[in-house]
Amino acid sequence: MNSENEVEMKETDIKEKKPRSPISYVIEGVIYVLLIVVCIYVVPTYVLQRTVVSGESMENTLHDGESLLVDKLSYRFSDPKRYDIIVFYPKGKDVDEYYVKRIFGLPGETVQIKGNDVYINGSKIEDSYAKDVMSEAGVAAKPYKLGSDEYFVLGDNRSVSLDSRTLPEEDSDAPGPVKFENIAGRVILRIWPLSKIGVP
Repeated sequence: MNSENEVEMKETDIKEKKPRSPISYVIEGVIYVLLIVVCIYVVPTYVLQRTVVSGESMENTLHDGESLLVDKLSYRFSDPKRYDIIVFYPKGKDVDEYYVKRIFGLPGETVQIKGNDVYINGSKIEDSYAKDVMSEAGVAAKPYKLGSDEYFVLGDNRSVSLDSRTLPEEDSDAPGPVKFENIAGRVILRIWPLSKIGVP
């Protein structure tokens, strides 16, 4: 019995030591290349992207130099929601410049700002995010009707934020209402500094 087992083990060893075919190396190489392409191009373009905060317009929620993780996939399946923090392109996706703000007004709604209060369709909404008092209501000083694909965004640091209160024709750097097509994604996580990792 022992001799038979030894023969079987030797045959197994011989089988395991057979050289790999060139095709298997090619397939493995193709898989590695595809993984690299997915990690370098597909994930940052369509799934998750790292973004760095620039400026003080989202204080005290987000601060200059902090790194964020942006979900670029979920808005393909569901609409942006009120109070989401979004990354968007104020001058369109052809211009490599982005802003980070918080959504207050949704498509088709009427937005108005009275003092430091935000009203949607005539009703005051909760706003626990503002760092300071708004000195300017801008276009929302009077009821402002959003288009079917527009979002009204504000920075949490209202006194310095350039947001939907100002139209591009008044200030070339102002975003005005943000069109859905210019939204890059939703901020889901602060990843830097390490001491502040978490949902903002």
